[in-house]
Amino acid sequence: MRLGARVFKTGIAITFALVLAKLLQLPSPVFAGISAVFAMQPTIYRSYLSLIEQVQANVIGAVFAIVFTLIFGHDPFIIGLTAILVIALFLRLRLESSISIALVTVIAIMEYTGEHFIEFALIRFSTIMLGVLSAFVVNLVFLPPKYEKKLYTKIVEYTEQILKWIRMNIRHASEHHLLKEDIEKFKENMMKLDQLYLLYKEERTYFRKHKYSKSRKLVLYRQMIVATNRALQTLKLLHRLENELSHTPAELQDAIKNELDCLLNYHDQILLKFIGKAKSDPQSQFATEACSGKKGLIRSFLNDYVEQSVQQENYQLFPLIGAIIEYSHQLEHLDTLIESFHHYHKEEHTIPTPEQE
Repeated sequence: MRLGARVFKTGIAITFALVLAKLLQLPSPVFAGISAVFAMQPTIYRSYLSLIEQVQANVIGAVFAIVFTLIFGHDPFIIGLTAILVIALFLRLRLESSISIALVTVIAIMEYTGEHFIEFALIRFSTIMLGVLSAFVVNLVFLPPKYEKKLYTKIVEYTEQILKWIRMNIRHASEHHLLKEDIEKFKENMMKLDQLYLLYKEERTYFRKHKYSKSRKLVLYRQMIVATNRALQTLKLLHRLENELSHTPAELQDAIKNELDCLLNYHDQILLKFIGKAKSDPQSQFATEACSGKKGLIRSFLNDYVEQSVQQENYQLFPLIGAIIEYSHQLEHLDTLIESFHHYHKEEHTIPTPEQE
């Protein structure tokens, strides 16, 4: 089991909040630790947004708790009614993510039945806010997230897995049921990639030159994900149409196999080009072959299959040919984006690969 940075930061934030609460001699420091857990976020930007929302939530929760306690007392039914009203207000304000911390504030304040209630309420409010601020400081200072590296690594990992299956499938070496299981996993992996992309997108840059680079990288990584999705779509069609493809003319089968072989190598080369491990050449061998291969594939498809398909009303391979052509287009677009990125950002350091660390 591998523990991520967020796990360690959560533990550090809890410790930091509890230590500060004890140093300030605040009663019930446990509330500082609890609020630190709620306030921990995966990115610095989300942590900043969470800080603002948590402050609002604590203020609203404290105000409700103080007002209802002064008017109606400490009865458990009153605490429950206050919690319902707070939840309703937060849903109305679309602050659903802050409901939990607001309810903690309400309960922490309203459970007190002694004297000097206002003073106690302010101390409890300060204790909870201390935990929120502790989580923000820890997220800002300790182990800042590096989602770009993680995003690129996962793109390469998932892409390589998909390309291996395509290579096996076009050589009739894949197990049908195992491939079906892996395709479902690939769908989940692509959703994880989209989430990682959003986390990377939320990371903020503070220098103008880095902002331009970040903007280009966002476009570039999005296109990488699109290209991988196109490869996955091609694999799904190859798997679904495996039987139909085996009964097509040999010339068309060879054209599909040759075009896919070229595209798979082209895809590998593009990913290596981005990190400087392949030559940056817009007129590379693979790019040229990919363009010319489409023409040969379409020619074979029209000559050997379309007329027969029209006569038999058999159109199963139409989506596959379209997917291969679309895959080729997306790879060419990705190649162009990488060429443009290297042209305008020659001084930009590429993300570290595992062997460079």
